[in-house]
Amino acid sequence: MSIRQLPWKQLACDLNEQIWEDNVFNGAAALGFYLTLAIFPALIFLLTLLPYLPVAGLDQEIMNLLSRALPPEAANLLEDTVRRIATQRQGGLLSVGFLGTLWAASTGMYAVMRQLNITYNVEEARSFIKARSTALLLTLLFGGLVIGVFALIILGGILQDWLAGFLGYHQILLTVFAILRWVTMVVALLLGFDLIYYLAPNAQQPWRCFTAGAVFGVTGILLASLGFRVYIMHFADYEATYGALGAMIVLMLWFYVAGLVLLVGSEINVVLEQRLSNRGPCGEKSAT
Repeated sequence: MSIRQLPWKQLACDLNEQIWEDNVFNGAAALGFYLTLAIFPALIFLLTLLPYLPVAGLDQEIMNLLSRALPPEAANLLEDTVRRIATQRQGGLLSVGFLGTLWAASTGMYAVMRQLNITYNVEEARSFIKARSTALLLTLLFGGLVIGVFALIILGGILQDWLAGFLGYHQILLTVFAILRWVTMVVALLLGFDLIYYLAPNAQQPWRCFTAGAVFGVTGILLASLGFRVYIMHFADYEATYGALGAMIVLMLWFYVAGLVLLVGSEINVVLEQRLSNRGPCGEKSAT
């Protein structure tokens, strides 16, 4: 059976049933909490690398990227940290930040693994060491994708400025580079989601690239970022209402949405897999 032949109304009912049965909203809240804990050590580690890179204006390029990807209050919350750390070399902070990043991010990834086991209706049969090693591997892979995206986007901006100075600021050139930046970001996010869906749960399943769940997750994150931005700019002012806590509230809300679309995307993959193969949930991986 192909995807086009699937009964979409029944799929929607199955998805709704799975979301409530697996308590996805509470799971997203837990993931939002762990992601909030992980973001600052990860950001500090990445920023301590910047003074060692021979690229001028790198901190401003990162702030420009954060301001486009995050709600304004959340981006402003991180701006002071970016500028303070990125302007001076701090070798001790680099090593401590690396260890803190691995601990916080792998703990967050381990929470993702537990939630996806619920989605796939499997028990965690892997040993503690193997499960933690998988969480660490996923953290490194996802972190590598994030660093790669940052590098391509930032270096792409530098290349854009160089070509624009050499060839002139033609609108076609600027449009091509803008499209290239977004395509790079979207493809990296799709691969990151698919890696998590494939490796995180203790389920036997084939590797699939650009799954429906990953497409939903990436689309959801992009729309959530845009929606937060529009809402906060035109309808709400968290900073005026909550003071300094406003930025943190927005950041945690954004991470909650990110966790929600990640889990709902996994539910979509499971429902589609069951319908396409006409069978029950995926089997568990071997404990060894």
